[in-house]
Amino acid sequence: MLVKTPMSTATTAVLRAAALTHFEQVATECGLDARRLVAEVGLPERCLRDPDLTIAAHQVAALLEMAAERGHEPAFGLRMAATRRLSNLGPLGLLLRDQPTLRRALDELVAHIHLHNEAFSLSLEQSGDWVSLREETVLEGGAPVRQSVEMAMGTTFRLLRMFLGDGWQPQRVGFRHSAPQNLAWHRQVFGGRVVFGQDFNDIVCSARDLEAPNPGADPVMARYSQRLLEGDHGPNASMTERVRRLVVLLLPRGHCRAEVVARHLGVDRRTVSNHLAAEGTGFKALVDAMRQDLLTRYLQDGARPLSEVATLLGFSELSSFSRWHRQQFGATASKRGRTV
Repeated sequence: MLVKTPMSTATTAVLRAAALTHFEQVATECGLDARRLVAEVGLPERCLRDPDLTIAAHQVAALLEMAAERGHEPAFGLRMAATRRLSNLGPLGLLLRDQPTLRRALDELVAHIHLHNEAFSLSLEQSGDWVSLREETVLEGGAPVRQSVEMAMGTTFRLLRMFLGDGWQPQRVGFRHSAPQNLAWHRQVFGGRVVFGQDFNDIVCSARDLEAPNPGADPVMARYSQRLLEGDHGPNASMTERVRRLVVLLLPRGHCRAEVVARHLGVDRRTVSNHLAAEGTGFKALVDAMRQDLLTRYLQDGARPLSEVATLLGFSELSSFSRWHRQQFGATASKRGRTV
């Protein structure tokens, strides 16, 4: 069985600047000036602050190779991936998090990874009891991609362990390129089963591992994330759409405030407010509308008590949720047929 992600036909592949998450931190640890390196490859400094900014994949690859060489750190890309979270993938990460099994999550990753990185190709190949997750980063002109490959492989490995636990080990992690002199970071991230000089960049694991159930799966949020992805217009998205994507990510964490959203977008709060006003809406209106939509879906699903739903909607206390509910619907939540 082979499932393969669609490849972009664009002349210049692009990706979300979220790919540079932790670049500044690792650069500093290696004694480098991250902003100076970013400027040297022609990227805007904003790419270090705005995860949704669309930038050229070949410039990112060049940046990582330059940083690895000047910082004398052959595992630079891998160090960036070592603490990645699903939230770095935006709505796609949310969709993966709420799939019922790891296999379903990987199927969604294959289908939608081009929205995050057009230069990245992922496929799943199963042979008997084993599954190979093959990854490639292809850039025009044959530019070096060692750091980009290791960063992507490290990020995928993190996804697997989020589902299977920190103690999980694959059968093998293989790279096409040669081994560095120091394997300390590779062993720290992947364990002891890392090999180099292979035919493919891949992670090989048991097919049974992919059927592991995800007890934290939220089908309501998964359907909502799917809808967000289907409506994603990439770099041409309106401010309303960009804010909505962040709101759905930040609500369950209790951090959905206008200044936090603005910081994620790399602008100030007034800029967000002005753009939303020009598009005929406002931050509070967007948050309220999303809470209403999600609440309706949770009520229809019927699998969670209102106390848990209130937390998922970003309320720290049930009393705050109750007041909001009365303001929005003119009645208490219990009168809509649900109890806490």
